[in-house]
Amino acid sequence: MNIVFLDGASLPYPMARPAQASTWTVRESTSQDELIGALAGADVAITNKVKLGRVQLEQLPNLKLICVAATGYDCVDVAACRDLGVTVCNAPAYSANSVAEAVIGSIFALRRSLFEYRDSATSRWPTSNHFCVHGTPIQDIKGSTLGIVGRGDIGSRVAQLAVGLDINVMFAEHRGAAQVREGYVPFEAMLEEADAISLHCPLTPQTRHLIGAEQLARMKRGALLINTARGPLVNEQAVLAALQSGHLGGAALDVLDVEPPQADHPLLNAELPNLIVTPHVGWASQSSVARLVNTLLANIAAYASDKAINVVS
Repeated sequence: MNIVFLDGASLPYPMARPAQASTWTVRESTSQDELIGALAGADVAITNKVKLGRVQLEQLPNLKLICVAATGYDCVDVAACRDLGVTVCNAPAYSANSVAEAVIGSIFALRRSLFEYRDSATSRWPTSNHFCVHGTPIQDIKGSTLGIVGRGDIGSRVAQLAVGLDINVMFAEHRGAAQVREGYVPFEAMLEEADAISLHCPLTPQTRHLIGAEQLARMKRGALLINTARGPLVNEQAVLAALQSGHLGGAALDVLDVEPPQADHPLLNAELPNLIVTPHVGWASQSSVARLVNTLLANIAAYASDKAINVVS
Protein backbone atom coordinates (compact mmCIF):
# COMPACT_ATOMS: atom_id res chain seq x y z
CA MET A 1 0.00 0.00 0.00
CA ASN A 2 1.10 3.52 -0.80
CA ILE A 3 0.14 5.45 2.37
CA VAL A 4 0.43 9.22 2.78
CA PHE A 5 -0.08 11.12 6.05
CA LEU A 6 -1.05 14.60 4.89
CA ASP A 7 -0.48 16.51 8.13
CA GLY A 8 1.78 14.34 10.25
CA ALA A 9 3.00 17.28 12.31
CA SER A 10 -0.47 17.52 13.84
CA LEU A 11 0.67 14.70 16.15
CA PRO A 12 3.16 15.53 18.91
CA TYR A 13 5.47 12.70 17.85
CA PRO A 14 5.93 10.68 14.63
CA MET A 15 3.50 7.88 13.86
CA ALA A 16 5.01 4.43 13.36
CA ARG A 17 5.11 3.12 9.80
CA PRO A 18 2.12 0.84 9.15
CA ALA A 19 3.15 -2.75 8.50
CA GLN A 20 1.08 -2.74 5.29
CA ALA A 21 2.90 0.25 3.79
CA SER A 22 5.06 -0.46 0.74
CA THR A 23 5.50 3.31 0.50
CA TRP A 24 5.15 5.51 3.59
CA THR A 25 5.15 9.29 3.27
CA VAL A 26 4.66 11.63 6.20
CA ARG A 27 4.17 15.25 5.21
CA GLU A 28 4.43 17.95 7.86
CA SER A 29 1.44 19.71 6.29
CA THR A 30 -0.35 19.83 2.96
CA SER A 31 -2.10 22.81 1.39
CA GLN A 32 -5.08 22.45 -0.91
CA ASP A 33 -2.87 23.37 -3.86
CA GLU A 34 -0.50 20.52 -2.97
CA LEU A 35 -3.16 17.92 -2.26
CA ILE A 36 -3.54 16.24 -5.65
CA GLY A 37 0.20 15.95 -6.14
CA ALA A 38 0.72 14.67 -2.60
CA LEU A 39 -1.81 11.86 -3.09
CA ALA A 40 -0.94 10.96 -6.68
CA GLY A 41 -0.77 7.16 -6.72
CA ALA A 42 -1.71 6.82 -3.04
CA ASP A 43 -3.97 3.99 -1.91
CA VAL A 44 -4.47 5.37 1.61
CA ALA A 45 -4.61 8.94 2.90
CA ILE A 46 -4.35 9.85 6.57
CA THR A 47 -5.66 13.29 7.41
CA ASN A 48 -6.30 15.16 10.60
CA LYS A 49 -7.60 18.48 9.28
CA VAL A 50 -6.62 18.58 5.59
CA LYS A 51 -9.88 18.76 3.64
CA LEU A 52 -10.72 16.18 0.99
CA GLY A 53 -13.68 17.29 -1.13
CA ARG A 54 -15.43 15.84 -4.15
CA VAL A 55 -13.37 17.85 -6.65
CA GLN A 56 -10.14 16.48 -5.22
CA LEU A 57 -11.43 12.94 -4.74
CA GLU A 58 -12.54 12.69 -8.36
CA GLN A 59 -8.91 13.33 -9.37
CA LEU A 60 -7.56 10.53 -7.16
CA PRO A 61 -8.70 7.26 -8.78
CA ASN A 62 -6.22 5.11 -6.83
CA LEU A 63 -7.41 6.30 -3.43
CA LYS A 64 -9.34 3.58 -1.62
CA LEU A 65 -9.13 4.45 2.08
CA ILE A 66 -9.13 7.69 4.06
CA CYS A 67 -8.17 7.40 7.72
CA VAL A 68 -9.20 10.47 9.70
CA ALA A 69 -6.84 11.06 12.61
CA ALA A 70 -9.67 12.44 14.71
CA THR A 71 -13.16 11.64 15.92
CA GLY A 72 -14.85 14.27 13.76
CA TYR A 73 -14.72 13.66 10.01
CA ASP A 74 -16.11 16.95 8.71
CA CYS A 75 -12.88 17.43 6.72
CA VAL A 76 -13.95 14.65 4.33
CA ASP A 77 -16.82 14.74 1.83
CA VAL A 78 -18.37 11.47 2.98
CA ALA A 79 -21.11 11.52 0.33
CA ALA A 80 -18.50 11.81 -2.43
CA CYS A 81 -16.55 8.95 -0.89
CA ARG A 82 -19.65 6.75 -1.01
CA ASP A 83 -20.20 7.62 -4.66
CA LEU A 84 -16.57 6.92 -5.53
CA GLY A 85 -16.14 3.77 -3.46
CA VAL A 86 -13.66 5.26 -0.98
CA THR A 87 -13.82 3.89 2.56
CA VAL A 88 -13.57 6.43 5.40
CA CYS A 89 -12.51 5.45 8.91
CA ASN A 90 -12.23 7.66 11.99
CA ALA A 91 -10.96 7.28 15.56
CA PRO A 92 -13.98 7.48 17.86
CA ALA A 93 -13.67 8.43 21.53
CA TYR A 94 -9.88 8.24 21.67
CA SER A 95 -9.58 11.63 23.40
CA ALA A 96 -12.74 11.73 25.50
CA ASN A 97 -10.93 11.55 28.83
CA SER A 98 -8.21 14.01 27.84
CA VAL A 99 -10.69 16.66 26.69
CA ALA A 100 -12.90 16.07 29.73
CA GLU A 101 -9.95 16.59 32.06
CA ALA A 102 -9.06 19.78 30.18
CA VAL A 103 -12.59 21.05 30.80
CA ILE A 104 -12.51 20.26 34.51
CA GLY A 105 -9.05 21.76 34.82
CA SER A 106 -10.30 24.96 33.20
CA ILE A 107 -13.21 25.17 35.64
CA PHE A 108 -10.80 24.86 38.57
CA ALA A 109 -8.42 27.45 37.11
CA LEU A 110 -11.13 30.01 36.39
CA ARG A 111 -13.23 29.63 39.54
CA ARG A 112 -10.08 29.87 41.67
CA SER A 113 -8.62 32.77 39.60
CA LEU A 114 -5.46 30.71 39.29
CA PHE A 115 -3.66 32.93 36.79
CA GLU A 116 -4.46 36.15 38.62
CA TYR A 117 -3.00 34.70 41.82
CA ARG A 118 0.01 33.29 40.01
CA ASP A 119 0.80 36.83 38.85
CA SER A 120 0.09 38.24 42.32
CA ALA A 121 2.75 35.96 43.77
CA THR A 122 5.44 37.89 41.93
CA SER A 123 3.89 41.34 41.64
CA ARG A 124 2.26 41.86 45.07
CA TRP A 125 3.25 39.14 47.52
CA PRO A 126 6.86 40.27 48.18
CA THR A 127 5.62 43.68 49.41
CA SER A 128 2.52 42.43 51.22
CA ASN A 129 1.99 43.24 54.90
CA HIS A 130 0.35 39.84 55.40
CA PHE A 131 1.11 36.20 54.67
CA CYS A 132 -1.50 36.17 51.88
CA VAL A 133 -2.65 38.43 49.04
CA HIS A 134 -6.33 38.69 48.23
CA GLY A 135 -7.91 39.59 44.91
CA THR A 136 -10.81 38.20 42.95
CA PRO A 137 -12.98 36.03 45.24
CA ILE A 138 -12.12 32.33 45.04
CA GLN A 139 -15.07 30.06 44.32
CA ASP A 140 -15.43 26.36 45.08
CA ILE A 141 -16.60 24.12 42.28
CA LYS A 142 -18.55 21.89 44.69
CA GLY A 143 -22.24 22.65 44.40
CA SER A 144 -21.86 24.70 41.22
CA THR A 145 -23.90 23.90 38.11
CA LEU A 146 -22.34 22.86 34.81
CA GLY A 147 -24.34 23.10 31.60
CA ILE A 148 -23.17 20.74 28.88
CA VAL A 149 -24.08 21.15 25.21
CA GLY A 150 -23.62 17.77 23.51
CA ARG A 151 -24.01 14.33 25.05
CA GLY A 152 -21.57 12.26 23.03
CA ASP A 153 -18.49 10.49 24.37
CA ILE A 154 -16.77 13.70 25.49
CA GLY A 155 -19.81 15.47 26.93
CA SER A 156 -20.75 12.31 28.84
CA ARG A 157 -17.23 11.93 30.23
CA VAL A 158 -17.22 15.57 31.34
CA ALA A 159 -20.46 14.89 33.18
CA GLN A 160 -18.99 11.81 34.91
CA LEU A 161 -15.99 13.75 36.18
CA ALA A 162 -18.14 16.70 37.23
CA VAL A 163 -20.58 14.55 39.21
CA GLY A 164 -17.61 12.98 41.01
CA LEU A 165 -16.66 16.48 42.15
CA ASP A 166 -20.18 17.25 43.44
CA ILE A 167 -20.95 19.53 40.52
CA ASN A 168 -24.57 19.63 39.41
CA VAL A 169 -24.84 18.71 35.72
CA MET A 170 -27.50 19.62 33.18
CA PHE A 171 -27.53 18.67 29.50
CA ALA A 172 -28.96 21.28 27.16
CA GLU A 173 -31.58 20.44 24.57
CA HIS A 174 -31.00 21.69 21.01
CA ARG A 175 -31.53 25.41 20.66
CA GLY A 176 -35.05 26.09 19.44
CA ALA A 177 -36.24 22.50 19.95
CA ALA A 178 -40.03 22.13 20.09
CA GLN A 179 -39.79 19.33 22.67
CA VAL A 180 -37.36 18.66 25.49
CA ARG A 181 -36.13 15.09 25.77
CA GLU A 182 -35.98 13.28 29.08
CA GLY A 183 -32.69 14.01 30.81
CA TYR A 184 -32.31 17.41 29.14
CA VAL A 185 -33.29 20.99 29.95
CA PRO A 186 -34.27 23.72 27.49
CA PHE A 187 -31.28 25.46 25.97
CA GLU A 188 -32.40 28.82 27.31
CA ALA A 189 -32.84 27.45 30.84
CA MET A 190 -29.32 26.06 30.73
CA LEU A 191 -27.99 29.48 29.76
CA GLU A 192 -29.72 31.11 32.70
CA GLU A 193 -28.97 28.52 35.39
CA ALA A 194 -25.45 27.27 34.70
CA ASP A 195 -22.39 28.59 36.52
CA ALA A 196 -20.26 27.19 33.70
CA ILE A 197 -21.12 26.05 30.17
CA SER A 198 -19.04 23.56 28.21
CA LEU A 199 -19.56 22.99 24.49
CA HIS A 200 -19.24 19.49 22.99
CA CYS A 201 -21.49 19.57 19.93
CA PRO A 202 -20.51 19.33 16.25
CA LEU A 203 -20.25 22.41 14.07
CA THR A 204 -23.24 22.63 11.75
CA PRO A 205 -25.14 25.54 10.17
CA GLN A 206 -27.49 25.31 13.17
CA THR A 207 -24.73 25.44 15.79
CA ARG A 208 -22.52 28.12 14.21
CA HIS A 209 -22.36 30.98 16.72
CA LEU A 210 -24.48 28.95 19.10
CA ILE A 211 -23.13 31.28 21.79
CA GLY A 212 -23.31 34.91 20.73
CA ALA A 213 -24.10 38.24 22.32
CA GLU A 214 -27.72 37.31 23.01
CA GLN A 215 -26.84 34.03 24.70
CA LEU A 216 -24.00 35.55 26.71
CA ALA A 217 -26.38 38.24 28.00
CA ARG A 218 -28.75 35.53 29.24
CA MET A 219 -26.01 33.75 31.18
CA LYS A 220 -25.51 34.45 34.87
CA ARG A 221 -23.20 37.34 35.57
CA GLY A 222 -19.87 35.75 36.42
CA ALA A 223 -20.59 32.43 34.67
CA LEU A 224 -17.86 30.66 32.70
CA LEU A 225 -17.73 29.55 29.06
CA ILE A 226 -15.56 26.64 27.92
CA ASN A 227 -15.13 25.59 24.30
CA THR A 228 -13.02 22.56 23.42
CA ALA A 229 -15.10 21.55 20.38
CA ARG A 230 -15.04 23.87 17.35
CA GLY A 231 -14.13 27.56 17.31
CA PRO A 232 -17.12 28.86 15.32
CA LEU A 233 -19.55 27.55 17.93
CA VAL A 234 -18.97 30.89 19.65
CA ASN A 235 -18.92 34.46 18.42
CA GLU A 236 -15.40 35.46 19.40
CA GLN A 237 -16.06 39.21 19.36
CA ALA A 238 -19.08 38.75 21.62
CA VAL A 239 -17.07 36.62 24.05
CA LEU A 240 -14.31 39.22 24.27
CA ALA A 241 -16.85 42.02 24.81
CA ALA A 242 -18.59 40.03 27.56
CA LEU A 243 -15.26 39.41 29.29
CA GLN A 244 -14.25 43.06 29.04
CA SER A 245 -17.61 44.22 30.43
CA GLY A 246 -17.30 41.84 33.37
CA HIS A 247 -20.55 40.01 32.60
CA LEU A 248 -18.74 36.83 31.60
CA GLY A 249 -16.72 35.58 34.55
CA GLY A 250 -14.17 33.73 32.48
CA ALA A 251 -13.60 31.78 29.30
CA ALA A 252 -11.39 28.84 28.35
CA LEU A 253 -11.03 28.39 24.60
CA ASP A 254 -8.99 25.53 23.14
CA VAL A 255 -10.30 26.27 19.63
CA LEU A 256 -10.69 29.40 17.52
CA ASP A 257 -12.50 30.33 14.32
CA VAL A 258 -9.35 30.06 12.20
CA GLU A 259 -6.49 27.76 13.18
CA PRO A 260 -3.73 28.70 13.36
CA PRO A 261 -4.85 32.27 14.18
CA GLN A 262 -3.13 35.47 13.15
CA ALA A 263 -0.65 36.88 15.65
CA ASP A 264 -2.83 39.97 16.10
CA HIS A 265 -5.95 37.97 16.98
CA PRO A 266 -7.84 39.99 19.63
CA LEU A 267 -8.25 37.03 21.98
CA LEU A 268 -4.52 36.31 21.90
CA ASN A 269 -3.75 39.91 22.84
CA ALA A 270 -6.49 40.60 25.37
CA GLU A 271 -4.24 40.07 28.44
CA LEU A 272 -7.17 39.15 30.67
CA PRO A 273 -6.46 36.93 33.69
CA ASN A 274 -9.83 35.21 33.31
CA LEU A 275 -9.25 34.22 29.68
CA ILE A 276 -7.43 30.98 28.86
CA VAL A 277 -6.60 30.32 25.22
CA THR A 278 -4.75 27.10 24.38
CA PRO A 279 -3.65 25.91 20.90
CA HIS A 280 -6.16 23.07 20.29
CA VAL A 281 -4.40 20.59 22.56
CA GLY A 282 -7.21 19.52 24.88
CA TRP A 283 -7.20 16.16 23.09
CA ALA A 284 -3.45 15.63 23.17
CA SER A 285 -2.61 13.77 26.39
CA GLN A 286 0.03 11.10 25.84
CA SER A 287 -2.44 8.29 26.40
CA SER A 288 -4.91 9.81 23.93
CA VAL A 289 -2.27 10.20 21.24
CA ALA A 290 -1.21 6.58 21.75
CA ARG A 291 -4.84 5.45 21.36
CA LEU A 292 -5.21 7.56 18.23
CA VAL A 293 -2.11 6.11 16.58
CA ASN A 294 -3.08 2.56 17.52
CA THR A 295 -6.55 3.12 16.06
CA LEU A 296 -5.11 4.44 12.80
CA LEU A 297 -2.83 1.42 12.51
CA ALA A 298 -5.69 -0.94 13.36
CA ASN A 299 -7.97 0.68 10.77
CA ILE A 300 -5.36 0.27 8.04
CA ALA A 301 -4.65 -3.34 9.05
CA ALA A 302 -8.36 -4.18 9.20
CA TYR A 303 -9.02 -2.64 5.79
CA ALA A 304 -6.12 -4.59 4.30
CA SER A 305 -7.66 -7.81 5.62
CA ASP A 306 -11.20 -6.85 4.55
CA LYS A 307 -12.27 -6.32 8.15
CA ALA A 308 -12.54 -2.53 8.26
CA ILE A 309 -13.39 -1.06 11.68
CA ASN A 310 -14.61 2.40 12.71
CA VAL A 311 -16.04 2.82 9.22
CA VAL A 312 -17.80 6.10 8.50
CA SER A 313 -18.39 5.43 4.81
